[in-house]
Amino acid sequence: MGTDTVREQAADEAAERRREQRGWYVYDWACSVYSTSVLTVFLGPYLTSVAKAAADADGFVHPLGIPLRAGSFFAYCVSASVILSIFVMPLAGAAADRTGRKKPLLAVAAYLGAAATAGMFFLDGDRYLLGGLLLIVANASLAVSMVLYNSYLPQIATPEERDAVSSRGWAFGYAAGSLVLVANLILYTAHDTFGVSETTAVRICLASAGIWWGAFTLVPLKRLRDRRTTSSSGTSTHGWRQLAATVRDLRRQPLTLAFLLAYLVYNDGIQTVISQASVYGSEELGLDQSTLIVAVLLVQLLAVAGALGMGRLARTYGAKRTILGSLIAWTVTLGAGYFLPAGAPVWFFVLAAGIGLVLGGSQALSRSLFSHLVPPGKEAEYFSAYEMSDRGMSWLGPLLFGLTYQLTGSYRDAIISLVAFFVVGFVLLARVPVRQAVRDAGNPIPDRI
Repeated sequence: MGTDTVREQAADEAAERRREQRGWYVYDWACSVYSTSVLTVFLGPYLTSVAKAAADADGFVHPLGIPLRAGSFFAYCVSASVILSIFVMPLAGAAADRTGRKKPLLAVAAYLGAAATAGMFFLDGDRYLLGGLLLIVANASLAVSMVLYNSYLPQIATPEERDAVSSRGWAFGYAAGSLVLVANLILYTAHDTFGVSETTAVRICLASAGIWWGAFTLVPLKRLRDRRTTSSSGTSTHGWRQLAATVRDLRRQPLTLAFLLAYLVYNDGIQTVISQASVYGSEELGLDQSTLIVAVLLVQLLAVAGALGMGRLARTYGAKRTILGSLIAWTVTLGAGYFLPAGAPVWFFVLAAGIGLVLGGSQALSRSLFSHLVPPGKEAEYFSAYEMSDRGMSWLGPLLFGLTYQLTGSYRDAIISLVAFFVVGFVLLARVPVRQAVRDAGNPIPDRI
């Protein structure tokens, strides 16, 4: 084969990779709207109000005959979705690796989640059970789809490209979340102008996220392609048995497991900050709902710049060093948050800006770094374990936050307690020899990692 032919073949392969990468980015653009508008902003308060409308005189609802406080219904549904995800994700990951047919599985998960989200338009009156069911289905579907989506990364990007590609994917997601949240907030705050009630506006916002998710999923389904697998690891196991098999296999990759442990710890801190920042702002700082929503939007916008900026830093300093730097930034941000004055939204916006700048990059580079530590042919199976670290295991942070508040009565003490996750995560990650981990996984070592 001549030199010109080799160059032409390499150019064609690079062009095909870029085409797939552009399609891959769009799935983040499609599904991140659900996380931002539905989970972070609208569904929790609205579903709680629907449950309270259905509650008895003592404030309890009775799904399946079980008495639950209406105010806790949303949290219990989120927990149920996590349990379902933990069961389904390893099964989906193993099936994808065994057959090599990720795209049909991605389509099923994405459209099941999109349909459940669009169905939230019918969540009104006292239909809290419908809302709970749709939330569980949508959340679990998103988790499964992200296992499959993330597992494409090692296949569509060379080792040198992965930090940048992963960062762009996160940036696309945050950009979409910001764009749709702005449109949602316009409709919500000016619902009278549009001739709809406040509850109808919320239902439209919820449903629009599902329509957006489903419509833009068409792009990655067209651009991404399936690859036949040579892995023999996929036996016909199910649920917890497959999870156990994945854990046993991970034990043969101790350095990959060590990275997952570090990620589990510091990501627990990240997820807790995201979920509890609004509680800190409202309860400790006395800020109103509109201020908190603007802060969420600010986080989304700056997370785009943060993801892209940290992706560039990783090209110079490597992903591991850049992540370690972000964990220091998280620690400083929480320390500053402890001293925020009450009733001062400007300083809360400064805190939100700090969170946004490190949020996207921390997540994007963690994903790309992990992709180097996955043995070839086991991408979906290993990313199911990664996704469980991301979504299914983040319970220690909220527990520590709640216990600290219970013991001290101070949300300031509760928020500063989360520094422990970033300090421990920093120490654990610093101890992982990532070059050796890449070598042990059977992958080429990039120049910068």
